[in-house]
Amino acid sequence: MKHLFIINPKAGKGKAVTFIKEIKDYFKDEEEYFIETTEREGHATSLVREYVARNDYRVYSIGGDGTLNEVLNGIIGSDSSLAVIPAGTGNDFIKSIMEGGNHKDILRRTIEGAEEFMDLGKINKKYFINIASVGFDAAVTQNARHLKQKPFISGKLAYLFSIFLTMYKFKGIDVDILIDGVTIKRRILLIAIANGKYYGGGMKVAPDAKVTDGLLDICIVNNMSMWRVLRLFPKLIIGTHGEIEEVEFLKCESILIKGKESFPINMDGEILNNNEIHIGVEKQHISIVKPNN
Repeated sequence: MKHLFIINPKAGKGKAVTFIKEIKDYFKDEEEYFIETTEREGHATSLVREYVARNDYRVYSIGGDGTLNEVLNGIIGSDSSLAVIPAGTGNDFIKSIMEGGNHKDILRRTIEGAEEFMDLGKINKKYFINIASVGFDAAVTQNARHLKQKPFISGKLAYLFSIFLTMYKFKGIDVDILIDGVTIKRRILLIAIANGKYYGGGMKVAPDAKVTDGLLDICIVNNMSMWRVLRLFPKLIIGTHGEIEEVEFLKCESILIKGKESFPINMDGEILNNNEIHIGVEKQHISIVKPNN
């Protein structure tokens, strides 16, 4: 088996690069491994495409969820598999395939792990592995990305601060939502379209989501007052926000969201802006490595 390690040197404020020595130590008697470090946004995708066009690899994303999304989109269309080494600030996707959060000896356990086919979400021609969202939380993610660059602000703190920053600026969005052919109209605070369970540095937005069930989990939060938002987010962190009357959960294979004006969209940490978005599920579309226990 050939192994390709894609390392984002900026991830986790340098944490990702600490894996280089461990990789070399593990493979000291092997020749079939390669290490590449990214230099700019989008570089991971182009690096992976170059490698998988020539051969099949187990490709390791060493960084955060943004790096993971880039690596994923580089693998698509090949027979290579995807492995996740959490080294960013949020590390949300891996929580859905590795309950309990034990990251001890994660590199060795992943190299020796087994592969399983899992679902993906797709927006136009681009894929996401974890969660796409529309509205307030996409704006929160956008603001949090700036806050993460500041010293001494962890991923969770950045999202917490960003929630309060966004709360005073964001207004609800009027949208038409087409879910598996059925249209509903809502004024929403946010909509999360989930393959995995967690986002935003550990918030359990889709507690019933499964990456192998062939469905997307939809969490709709209808517009509410600032004081209701303050009540929402502590529950969102632990996954009990379904108790709030403005929250709806649905499952589907396809969802179309249309608004009169452009709105922010978060796709695995990448921020887009549009007034229409179509998302579908691609069932059992990629082989993912699950770390050994």
